[in-house]
Amino acid sequence: NLFVMPFVWHYYQAPLDPALIQAALNPLIGRHHLAAFQRAGSSRPHSWVDVQEVKCESQGPFIHIEVQASGFLYGMMRLLVGLLIQVGQQKLSLESFTDIWVNQRREVVKHSAPASGLCLLRVGYLEFPFTQEVWYNNMPKFIFY
Repeated sequence: NLFVMPFVWHYYQAPLDPALIQAALNPLIGRHHLAAFQRAGSSRPHSWVDVQEVKCESQGPFIHIEVQASGFLYGMMRLLVGLLIQVGQQKLSLESFTDIWVNQRREVVKHSAPASGLCLLRVGYLEFPFTQEVWYNNMPKFIFY
């Protein structure tokens, strides 16, 4: 589809099983060290991530993977999806997938999904980070002549 091409990853190598991908995602819910899904060069001092929700579902010809978390490691989603593709093709078992991230085996995570399929849906805060005075009184002003 020409209209969605810049926003999706066109993957034609083998059919994927969304139920297997969902089964692999479910154990990620909770607070975990996810160093296996962190690219080199990160300035983050730790690899703890609180994963709140995971979802994999078919939507027409598309497979939609959504992860909601307290934050994301550098390259986390691309590496995670790259490994989930192997699970969805049944090239990697659910047990092996879990073993890789639980034991922080970054050297096993070889494939990364392309950035074209990655989309940040929303950013949320427990509380709005700015007071109303700061938000309204200090907005930049532009004047056009």
